Amino acid sequence: MGKKLRVVVGLSGGVDSAVSAWLLKQQGHDVVGIFMKNWEDDDDSEYCSSNVDFVDAAAVADVIGIEIEHVNFAADYKDRVFAEFLREYQAGRTPNPDVLCNAEIKFKAFLDHAMRLGAEKIATGHYARVRERGGAFELLKGLDPLKDQSYFLHRLNQAQLARTMFPVGELPKTEVRRIAEEIGLPNAKKKDSTGICFIGERPFREFLNRYLANQPGPIKDDRGRTIGEHVGLSFYTLGQRKGIGIGGLKERGAAKGGSEHEPWFVARKDMATNTLYAVQGHAHPWLLSSALRADDASWVAGTPPAAGGYGAKTRYRQADAPCAFEADTSRDFTLRFDEPQWAVTPGQSAVLYDGEVCLGGGVIAQAID
Repeated sequence: MGKKLRVVVGLSGGVDSAVSAWLLKQQGHDVVGIFMKNWEDDDDSEYCSSNVDFVDAAAVADVIGIEIEHVNFAADYKDRVFAEFLREYQAGRTPNPDVLCNAEIKFKAFLDHAMRLGAEKIATGHYARVRERGGAFELLKGLDPLKDQSYFLHRLNQAQLARTMFPVGELPKTEVRRIAEEIGLPNAKKKDSTGICFIGERPFREFLNRYLANQPGPIKDDRGRTIGEHVGLSFYTLGQRKGIGIGGLKERGAAKGGSEHEPWFVARKDMATNTLYAVQGHAHPWLLSSALRADDASWVAGTPPAAGGYGAKTRYRQADAPCAFEADTSRDFTLRFDEPQWAVTPGQSAVLYDGEVCLGGGVIAQAID
């Protein structure tokens, strides 16, 4: 069974962290739960579910038979995650708050708090794994390919991984649900959260509107013709299809040689002229990139991997795309893909893999045609 440890588990109110805590208790560890409150701007709104989530987390702790503590990291979240999130959107990029949230809150503020409580390890409900080899720690994909969350964890370092456990990383989601029902967890059937990390599921444009100044401007096609008006470049992401606001343009599509039924996609942003460019058809050349440059890199091993062939994800849930990796510096790198990649988006993460091992990654700075 191995050594019995004092493990502090982040209980979110969801089923994955609940089963993680139960598994650790079954293994004989001294388990304590912590519920993290990281957002409080509109606690009473229908979209902020932290109060409901805490009730669920407390009910889980009661069933499992562990203590739970409610900890407020809202100030840390606002300073370290949300401020950067807004800066990126204001600059026309599309950030990934879950990546930053893991690096700055769950595996920094939460980890520090857990250590002050005497924890030897922390645990979360992420679908990923940690492997120790030769005194070094590797971040591995979760065994369930449909739930693997290593993409969001790629900024974790050796010190963080040394203290982290991912109990459900070895299990398929279906098994986690089965265990939850079998042991009578009250949240066994609770649906997975898909909203912004800790902010919840809400109308995104309406939410951003409260924090960002919007400056309307023209939407143009690939010939430079004005085909509509955008509400502010911050509110659009490359590859976006819905909500662009250029419906009723079938004639334009047919006139330029495209199919009148082909959908429109956001393809480019020109911050200097406040212009949004949209193109017709999923396979339009403006939506495809053969390479990218990334900066603000973070490597699990502490240093960049050797130049050569790897797999990479430029967005969550995509299959690993074969590519050639070259580190420009320890903080910047270039990826050249075997096949062009669709809607490579500045601000998102480019994450590098060697098979099941997540090596780290960086923030996409530029897509290259």
